[in-house]
Amino acid sequence: MNGTKVLVSGASIAGPTLAYWLARRGADVTVVEQAPRLRGGGHGVDFRGAQMELLDRMGITDDVRAHQTAMGTQTIIDATGRPIVELPALFFSGEVEITRGNLARILYERTRDHVEYVFDDSVTALTDTGSGVDVEFRRSSGRTFDLVIGADGMHSKVRALAFGPESRFAVFRGYYMAGFDTPNFLDLDHVGLVYNEPGRAVMVSSDRDPAVLGVGLLFESERLHYDRHDTAALRRIVAERFAGVGWETPRLLEHLREAPDPYFEPLEQIELDRWSTGRIALLGDAAWCAGPGGSGTGLAMMGAYVLAAELAAASDDHTAAFARYQQVLAKAAAKGRWQAKGAGAFLAPPTPARIRRRNRTYRLLSSRIMSRPFARILGGAANAVTLDAYPRTAEPSPAR
Repeated sequence: MNGTKVLVSGASIAGPTLAYWLARRGADVTVVEQAPRLRGGGHGVDFRGAQMELLDRMGITDDVRAHQTAMGTQTIIDATGRPIVELPALFFSGEVEITRGNLARILYERTRDHVEYVFDDSVTALTDTGSGVDVEFRRSSGRTFDLVIGADGMHSKVRALAFGPESRFAVFRGYYMAGFDTPNFLDLDHVGLVYNEPGRAVMVSSDRDPAVLGVGLLFESERLHYDRHDTAALRRIVAERFAGVGWETPRLLEHLREAPDPYFEPLEQIELDRWSTGRIALLGDAAWCAGPGGSGTGLAMMGAYVLAAELAAASDDHTAAFARYQQVLAKAAAKGRWQAKGAGAFLAPPTPARIRRRNRTYRLLSSRIMSRPFARILGGAANAVTLDAYPRTAEPSPAR
């Protein structure tokens, strides 16, 4: 791939991972990111099974472990805070867990000397000429690349430009998720708590930073219509949906008013028949977003590895490389979507009876006799792709 010019849209996880492997194979890689800088914080992402080998091949296992959340048990509680059932760390945190922001920083530091990063910019137009892709940007001057990869998440601009509007591919799963950080007024230490009322879940945890409490609020809903850039409106939606909910929820909603950068998204999945068109392809959530429980981050990183390897093996035949990449990842992506399809109803059951039934299921799965079989189930998507077909020796030293 010596000299192949590749534009990667998105500097979170999938994009820098792909940039790392493309640069190692001699490609000239540019990563464009609409945010003005790397995003910090974010929820925890976990790695299991074959995904651990990928971290090792990238040489970042020690860095990830050095910044792992080291989360302990997650405890389901009642309205008084009394424990109902405790869940071991492996259920939610895998073999190692790290916040999305810390992982993004590690990947950026690994690639910044060999990859061009352009922050505070985004793609606005794509023209595939057959011999290249002419790209227009919101701020920068237009440029031509040999290949363009959209690794820009659920709301991918590359996908919208090359494949059509998001509404054609997004499948709504009946729930919305809000997240934000607050001062740790509950004094949690590397543990999490979950409180449920019908159709709603209040999830709190604290890990590496004892001063910070991470909050997740999940609620069942019909599809809502809102401006996802209107933070004030999003705060109102969450406050209305959780009005009257017990335990510590009123205090958490008070902190939501002041949270600087709250997160709000529907639980949606992306379903595409094809992940590429011409010289343009999609990666990670842009191509196959599964949602919570679908091993999304680890699978996106595995996908980046496979995509780079297939492009290198196919020489100038990007069409064959894109087809092979999708063939290798498709079953794993489908398994991830299947695992995550009912995540909303499991995390926030819609009736008291289903909450009780879910808690009984948790008790069974956390028992000694079921813990290992359940761990294998959780690792289904994580182990659906192996790296056996892509030997370590195929990677030259980075150069730019």
